[in-house]
Amino acid sequence: MITTSDGHLIARHLEPVIAERLSEEPVVILTGARTVGKSTLLAACSRAHNVPMIDLDDIQTRRAVAADPALFASGTAEPICVDEFQHVPELLDAIKAELNRDLRPGRYLLTGSTRYATLPRAGQSLTGRAHIMTMWPLSQGELRGRKETFLDVLATDPARLVTPVASATTRAEYEQLILAGGFPIAIARRTVASRGQWFTDFVSMVVERDVLEIRRIRQRRVMPLIMRHLAGQTAGLLNVSDIASRVQLDNRLVGDFVTLLESVFLVHRLEAFGRTLSGRVNRSAKVHVVDSGLAAHLLGISQSRLSARDPSALSEFGHLTETFAVNELIKQAGWAEAQVRFSHFRTRDQHEVDLVIETGEGAIAGIEVKASSTIADNDFRGLRLLRDRLGTSFLGGVVLNLGQRSYSYENRLHVLALDRLWT
Repeated sequence: MITTSDGHLIARHLEPVIAERLSEEPVVILTGARTVGKSTLLAACSRAHNVPMIDLDDIQTRRAVAADPALFASGTAEPICVDEFQHVPELLDAIKAELNRDLRPGRYLLTGSTRYATLPRAGQSLTGRAHIMTMWPLSQGELRGRKETFLDVLATDPARLVTPVASATTRAEYEQLILAGGFPIAIARRTVASRGQWFTDFVSMVVERDVLEIRRIRQRRVMPLIMRHLAGQTAGLLNVSDIASRVQLDNRLVGDFVTLLESVFLVHRLEAFGRTLSGRVNRSAKVHVVDSGLAAHLLGISQSRLSARDPSALSEFGHLTETFAVNELIKQAGWAEAQVRFSHFRTRDQHEVDLVIETGEGAIAGIEVKASSTIADNDFRGLRLLRDRLGTSFLGGVVLNLGQRSYSYENRLHVLALDRLWT
């Protein structure tokens, strides 16, 4: 359970998944952005097993573990629970040595705010011996105490998502949800100004504490600026050259900085899909900010600007809506029964699908997101192309929008209200 600052209790859907993985794996590593609730889940696990929690955010504890990692990697009270393990990478080597002697499941539960693959010496430490999970900001279902199954249904029979029940969510309510995002502390803030200040402090904290721990860089003051430019590209193709020209730095250096920001879960890439398709497919990755509320803050998109129908704000809101929907589905993958891969699809003549979901068996479904309440035939161009090219491998395509009706449009193509993701 997570308790927000206003006392609201929220159960994370990953809790039973973590317990299940611990029953099968010797090491479970839970990674994700700061403040999403990893430490809270770890503390709950340590209490449930009556074992201590080793908090490496605490300087004195960190020094003690760094001085003798083998001591802290051993013990009879298991699982050994370590918070923010990236602060002492030598601990991974000590854990590896322990696993060489005993590979029983449930020995270690580690949390970290840095992507495992970017850590020093990670490649020769626990790779192949640890199950790595990602914890994202709160999903809409978690906020409502409801476990979402949209992704599982989409990966088997998308037509089952169509319902005669009209959505009750208004556009104004969608705007509020998308601008708020899913960070527990941000949601609990009582004013927009307070939430905005928290987002500003959050980016600064992650850059100063986590980015600089991965790499000491001279131009650290430019990192928040690069982050703002990435927010401007959210739900679009990643264009490092454009950012480099704006901040007047070398392309390669800016590319490295983008990778660092991805390593600390401020942004994530969505690679291109192009299986069995022609050379007309664009191979560039898309970029998404990890949270639509954070992206809205960095872009200066507010409820007042949307209510005033500010053209630039409305245009940016379309990108925020796509990022919101993509992030919700990626969150659901953490507890879904279906094992899926995510990508996007775009051709050079602008046929596109915002999110392509591929199952382990090779079945494909597509999602297009529209920040409007009306659907045009042209909105299905990319989905039709996938359907016609992939044949029976294509399960179905869905256009999510801010309207109220859900219905089948034509063969294997459907229109759904955005809140079907969690209702």
